[in-house]
Amino acid sequence: RALGYLSWSRRRRFEHRPEVLAALRRDLDRFELDQLLVTGDLTHVGLPLEFRQALAWLQELGTPTEVAVIPGNHDASVPTPWQDTFALWRDYMASDGPTATPDSLTTLYPSLRVRGDIAFIGLSTACPKPPFMATGTVGPEQLARLPALLDSTAARGLFRVVYLHHSLLPGKDTWRKRLTDAAQVQQVLTRHGAELVLNGHGHRGHYDELATAQGMAPVIAVPSASALGLHGGNTAGYNCYSVERCDEGWELAIGMRNYRTGSDDFVAGESKRINLRREPR
Repeated sequence: RALGYLSWSRRRRFEHRPEVLAALRRDLDRFELDQLLVTGDLTHVGLPLEFRQALAWLQELGTPTEVAVIPGNHDASVPTPWQDTFALWRDYMASDGPTATPDSLTTLYPSLRVRGDIAFIGLSTACPKPPFMATGTVGPEQLARLPALLDSTAARGLFRVVYLHHSLLPGKDTWRKRLTDAAQVQQVLTRHGAELVLNGHGHRGHYDELATAQGMAPVIAVPSASALGLHGGNTAGYNCYSVERCDEGWELAIGMRNYRTGSDDFVAGESKRINLRREPR
């Protein structure tokens, strides 16, 4: 935590700004969203005070039904009491319907929420790591439960969105920031399929593709939601997605929204449409 605080006081507090988050919230109010996904790192050093502040921000964004959260490595930088930290976000992290009271991230995830024709499957990569390390790990418990979720939602004819904090693709992050079991996660998705994979972590936008047994799945990363882009990184941004069935399978529309520093607002960026071919089940 001392190293994280030093990073915050010297550099990151100037880069990640509350006024950018305020502009983000104003921009989100323009849209009617079925589900809002927040892909981690809501805190910097995982202090209970930060968790309480993040909860207040989440409540401004929407209800737990409207907003789904997965944690990032900053949120789990050191072991912390569950009740003082992640338990505060429980309703925003939970799956649909009644669930047992969780006492760890591995009992909460993978999470499943269904909105219309879309299944949102969340994975946690957050776990305490040694100093100077920002790696993530999904772990064997989540990996064991993930195939059944992917198969059951595919059998229901749903568009499956898998979202996690770290990238599952090699080369997107440095060794100290990588997903340690990326190969295992990628193997599960390749075998059981997904229609869209989303991640954060790197603070840069990326578009890649993953070949699966059921067809290509876009793998998309977005910038930080609060960044001014002072140190060569992307300015804050987020993506809006819409999904429609088509004859070949699915049509995915992606609309990027980018922070404009001069006017303190978000504006439309690049947009694209992708046909995802899927064989009938």
